[in-house]
Amino acid sequence: MKRLVILAAAATALALGGCTGFQPLYAQPEVVKNLASIQVNAPSGRTGYLIRQHLDDAFAKDHAVAPAYAMDLQLGEARYPRGVRIDNVATRYEYVLTANYILKSLPSGALAKRGSVRVELTYDSADQPYASISAQQDAQDRAADEAARRIELELAVWLANGAKVAQR
Repeated sequence: MKRLVILAAAATALALGGCTGFQPLYAQPEVVKNLASIQVNAPSGRTGYLIRQHLDDAFAKDHAVAPAYAMDLQLGEARYPRGVRIDNVATRYEYVLTANYILKSLPSGALAKRGSVRVELTYDSADQPYASISAQQDAQDRAADEAARRIELELAVWLANGAKVAQR
């Protein structure tokens, strides 16, 4: 048994030894600083508000610093009935959120990056109206959170790789 533990420790040490040159995205101060200086402009409405809040949290938005980038968001939402009962009432829905973003450098307004993320998730619909509304709103919040996470990762990778300004 002791021999097995020693062999496992040695194998782990060898495997981790091959990870030279690895550097986490957030170990680069420019990435964190630039993410914190993005001003998010989301469309009005509940989902727009939710995704803006999630992005501000993900970017660790610093409201005391003038923004270096402005992000304009366009959102598309769709809801599809799934799991239809014999009386033609859906018991489950698929919610799809598509977020298209354009990142512009400030103050010039030059296009820096554009992208799109799509989040698909399902939720149960109850017979009680309040429970059904609550489930739908929870799905909106979860989708906005996931879309914000994906946008944050795309931008962090872009910033870590040198943040080349895109051409129109």
